[in-house]
Amino acid sequence: MTESQKIKSAYRNLLKLAGSTLGPGDAGKIRRALELAIEACAGKSILTGKPEIEHALSVASIVAGEMGLGTNTIITALLHDSYGSLSITPQELEKEFGIKVVEILQGFNRITGIDSTQASYQSENFRKLLLSLADDVRVILIKLVERLDYMRDLDNAPEKDKLPIASETYFLYAPLAHRLGYYNIKSEMEDLAVKYLEPEQFSYVEGRLRQTAASRNKLVREFSAPLKDKLDSLGFKYEIKGRTKSIHSIMLKMKKQGVEFDEVYDLFAVRIIIDSEQENEKADCWRVYSVVTDLYQPNPSRLRDWISVPKSNGYESLHTTVVGPRGKWVEVQIRSSRMDEIAEKGLAAHYKYKGIKGEGGLDVWLGKMRDILESTEKEGDAFLDQVRPGLYTDEVFVFTPKGHLRQLPAGSTLLDFAFDIHTDVGASCVGGKVNGRNVTLRYRLQNGDHVSVIRSKNQKPKQDWLSFVVTGKAKTKIRQALGEERIKSAAEGKEMLMRRLKNWKLNYNDHVIQKLINHYEFKNAQDLYCSIESGKLDLLEIKEVLLRGEKEEAANVMPLVPAPEKESRDTDASVYSDFLVIEEKVDGLGYKLAKCCNPVFGDSIFGFVTISEGIKIHRTSCPNAHNMMSRYSYRIVTARWTKARGAPTFNALIKVSGIEDIGIGNKIADVIAGYNVTVRSFSYKVEDGMSEGMFSIMVPNNDVLYGIIRKIQGIKGILKVSRQTSE
Repeated sequence: MTESQKIKSAYRNLLKLAGSTLGPGDAGKIRRALELAIEACAGKSILTGKPEIEHALSVASIVAGEMGLGTNTIITALLHDSYGSLSITPQELEKEFGIKVVEILQGFNRITGIDSTQASYQSENFRKLLLSLADDVRVILIKLVERLDYMRDLDNAPEKDKLPIASETYFLYAPLAHRLGYYNIKSEMEDLAVKYLEPEQFSYVEGRLRQTAASRNKLVREFSAPLKDKLDSLGFKYEIKGRTKSIHSIMLKMKKQGVEFDEVYDLFAVRIIIDSEQENEKADCWRVYSVVTDLYQPNPSRLRDWISVPKSNGYESLHTTVVGPRGKWVEVQIRSSRMDEIAEKGLAAHYKYKGIKGEGGLDVWLGKMRDILESTEKEGDAFLDQVRPGLYTDEVFVFTPKGHLRQLPAGSTLLDFAFDIHTDVGASCVGGKVNGRNVTLRYRLQNGDHVSVIRSKNQKPKQDWLSFVVTGKAKTKIRQALGEERIKSAAEGKEMLMRRLKNWKLNYNDHVIQKLINHYEFKNAQDLYCSIESGKLDLLEIKEVLLRGEKEEAANVMPLVPAPEKESRDTDASVYSDFLVIEEKVDGLGYKLAKCCNPVFGDSIFGFVTISEGIKIHRTSCPNAHNMMSRYSYRIVTARWTKARGAPTFNALIKVSGIEDIGIGNKIADVIAGYNVTVRSFSYKVEDGMSEGMFSIMVPNNDVLYGIIRKIQGIKGILKVSRQTSE
């Protein structure tokens, strides 16, 4: 299919998805927006290699189909990447599509400067940043959908970009989708992210879900049959759906509960959606709950009532977990069709239904934004102007010249910003430019400012800087710098004094210094030396003070010999350097295998640039991987194993648990001996009829490692064998 055919097909699909949301003349506007986008996107592609126009159509289709948003948002989605390259002016654009489309595009253009891979902020701050820069919530929704489309094509992205983008999606965008009530998008983002962050575990769970699909479908049918009979007899109009939990959700349960796939008791949920009038839906949901719990035994600790008290993002549903057929636990979700639409389409459902206010300033603001989206009247804008300046008054977000994000306390100055960048930048700062305009050190930063610092090698920290900086870092560094300057000044003053004393044939000792301190009423010797260096004290006057009175006592001078500094050098060269390839060139850095996860030849791995130990190689499933990728993604480097022969052996830890049985330890030892690998340590204990062992072995690759694990798993009496990250 040619690109032209793909565009036509995607456009027809977009109109179909938009469906009932389109009014008279809207299809023509969308067609016009597409023509402008095709012209502006010609020959361009996004990070994943997808043509920019196809990406724009994908974003518009998700906005229309999965979010249910209207014409203005669809037009904005089509033009979101090409706003700066359009062949018409913003005034002409406003004439064709209206002021709202231009405002949303301008808002989106503002937030494209956010480089969240460089700014290691968690989802809370990231969401606050977006809301502080976006006048219209639809700007945020388009940003969210843009990321979803990137994730769906991430297989085609450069290898070095996959882990940072997946990590950023997992920690920033998925929580944002959850916060706005887009649970389907949130789940898809999480699944797509862990596919790259934890590929081995993801593939395992995905495979097991495929293997168990038939039995789950049969269980849903068995579970639903008596329910249908009872609900039919009561005259309910309803729909029952079976829904398997997301791969990420299952992986999370396995980790938190320390269980295997087969031990996750609620792999799927049954959703009962009733057709009920809004005034009766709460009572009807509880009636259905009564039917379910009459037929199946509920777990009282698993009841979740989000009907009486909805979640802050508007989510309403009644959840319980019951014992279904064959003794299997089944989660049941009960909700009305209105509640289901809000759960599926998030804020878009509030086009039809009244928004539900949550708690806190952010929730109230989002609730009001729903009203603004529904309203065509101008009071919405007036409210926004009134409320928005009051949001997040305790912090300010600004950008460096390279577009990296910095978060500072409200009231921060240009000098605070300079010290936040680096101590040396702050210490040498003489002014700066904000949004292209020259400003002084005292300039108070505003949200969205683009800031650059002007430096001078002759600049030194001043005492009065402490009177206007607000950040703790700036104050500490200024005091430290002032102290260092004072130490330097005192050293020079001391040297001047010692040189003059030598010329005068006078000894330098404590008696002489104390005599001068007492005479000039200084607090300590440092004050004396600084006064000499600054010229406040005349050296000839000092000579007169010392020679005045009786003959001076001789004193022994203790030479001051500085202790030699010990050199600290890391001589531990990596024995694995011939079998690892670091994709990016990082000059002068060696690398080692991380002890926190013990990578083995063949594992999915990445490199992390440490401050003092070169590059550490971690498994992508390392317990510390998510934290490193989200907070320090700019220090992640792509690493892979080569297919070299004669690779060294790698340390691996295996934990075994089973039923007490004579000779079980010998059987495990026989398996290990059959693979001709070295055992570094082996511990084994028996308690209350159960046995547990932990052993450390040296293996050439993960094929051998998992071969050993499978063999041990087959020994009679062994219940569980698992690879451990560390002892």
